[in-house]
Amino acid sequence: MLTRTVLQQADITRALSRIAHEILESNRGGADLVLLGIPTRGVMLAERIGRVLDELEPGSGTVGALDVTMYRDDLRGKPTRTPQPTRVPPGGIDGKTVVLVDDVLYSGRTIRAALDALNDLGRPRAVRLAVLVDRGHRELPIRADFVGKNLPTAMAERINVTLRELDGEDAVTIVGRHSAEETR
Repeated sequence: MLTRTVLQQADITRALSRIAHEILESNRGGADLVLLGIPTRGVMLAERIGRVLDELEPGSGTVGALDVTMYRDDLRGKPTRTPQPTRVPPGGIDGKTVVLVDDVLYSGRTIRAALDALNDLGRPRAVRLAVLVDRGHRELPIRADFVGKNLPTAMAERINVTLRELDGEDAVTIVGRHSAEETR
């Protein structure tokens, strides 16, 4: 197995800053904007984007967390992690633009679960999706509105996102088998 680093701390910081700018531009400002991170790393990314939004336009960095564990369609097929608390900012989500934030977009199933969970919380005006990495291989018709980096991958490869708050460093790596030609 080979591991190659594709994003380092500076790359991640730039990507999140760009995403924050794109969110503000798309929403025509920060009014009625709520970021909901999907645990675990999506929450940390949402908090970082929220800080950038608040620097650009004070009061626009409203951040919460949306746990999707019990909404997943693969609960029987693999072990689940312990559910995390869902935190909705004061004022809720009704009539607001909600930006779901996650670290990696792969099959789309986590986002489908997030949309189901969101329905139980209220009725947003619009829902957008921001991801640090889009690796392809969608199983559902879901696409991100804001993407830090598109990283086409082989099915056998794995994307690992590490964040300093949890892992001590910021990095995105691809782990997997590479042919001799790919490593030259």
